[in-house]
Amino acid sequence: MQVLKLHKWIVLVAVLLVVVLLVSFFVVQNSSKPSVKASPTPPPSPTPASTGTATPSSTSKTTPSPTPLLTPVQPTTVPQLYPGELIQYQDQILSPISAVYQNAIAGTQYINQSTYRLSISGLVNQPLKLTYSQVVNSHQPIQKVVTLNCVEGWSATILWEGIQVNDLLNDAGVNSQATVVIFKASDGYTTALPLDYVVQNHIMIAYKMNNVTLTPEIGWPFMVVAQDQYGYKWAKWLTEIEVSSDTGYLGYWESRGYSNDANVP
Repeated sequence: MQVLKLHKWIVLVAVLLVVVLLVSFFVVQNSSKPSVKASPTPPPSPTPASTGTATPSSTSKTTPSPTPLLTPVQPTTVPQLYPGELIQYQDQILSPISAVYQNAIAGTQYINQSTYRLSISGLVNQPLKLTYSQVVNSHQPIQKVVTLNCVEGWSATILWEGIQVNDLLNDAGVNSQATVVIFKASDGYTTALPLDYVVQNHIMIAYKMNNVTLTPEIGWPFMVVAQDQYGYKWAKWLTEIEVSSDTGYLGYWESRGYSNDANVP
């Protein structure tokens, strides 16, 4: 009886040992296998198609990359030219008429040619009232390329055609006391220039710009071409030329703080 019990214990111990061995075997096997959870896969390297960089191979012939295109330059605005407008005179390139800003104190002046008269007044022997035709057709025209410089910072080089102020003054006869020429416009604008300056520089009143007759927007019938003077001396829509001895006379902008000496440096 005791032998039988001992035999059972031996069998039980043997079975337990077998179980322990089997468990140990499986543990060792599982620890040697890679983890089931995979590590993150690194992203694939970019291909030439995605980078734009050619990767030459030993079997393919490489071609040079095309020259990169430059950023397109925006085209400059082509100025709108008047019919018959000149863009060059002799060897000088002219600014378009559209480059002259249309500044005005009371808007564009629309003057009736049939009733228009240019007055020559003040210290003259014979005051005159001339029609547009009398001014244009009874005097020798002159042409001159002169740059208009504005105190606002812009400038325009224009071919001007017109009549010398001195020719009109000679028609009226200037008093010996005269020292100043005052220009008056239809909108109330005024400015003045020394008589000596007007005569010595052959200052004109123009009726054409770049071979185009002035329009109301650009000063018809006449515009003072005060060369070497800033633009506020260039009166337009001219209606009167007054000869004076008032050297302290101040025109529209001069009476508002602008220098009476408008020489361009």
